[in-house]
Amino acid sequence: MRKYLCLLTLGWVAIALPDSTARADGDPEKGLKLFARCSACHTASEQNRVGPGLLGVVGRTAGTAEGYSYSAAMKSSGVTWDERALDAFLKSPSGVVKGTRMTISIPKDQDRADVIAYLKTLTVQ
Repeated sequence: MRKYLCLLTLGWVAIALPDSTARADGDPEKGLKLFARCSACHTASEQNRVGPGLLGVVGRTAGTAEGYSYSAAMKSSGVTWDERALDAFLKSPSGVVKGTRMTISIPKDQDRADVIAYLKTLTVQ
């Protein structure tokens, strides 16, 4: 019986892994294509638009891009934009930072993983 329960548990874990593995392996080229939607408000540089420029966003503290007028909620959020925080925010911006001005989300797990993989390429030289 114990062996059966162990195998059953391993089976459930195996079923759950493909989703998390797919998300961990985002494709930056696909992310670049998806970023075209984001570019209505954001740039892949330090230049700000309706939203802040996203050059160097991965690892940055939320609300700190120079020259951008952030909401009080974003400035005081204490969020650091690592992969986990970006994934949660892109899935539900107001779920992570109540009072954020960002209203667009990326509902599909793989699309978020791809966009995050692309954002990771935007590093300050």
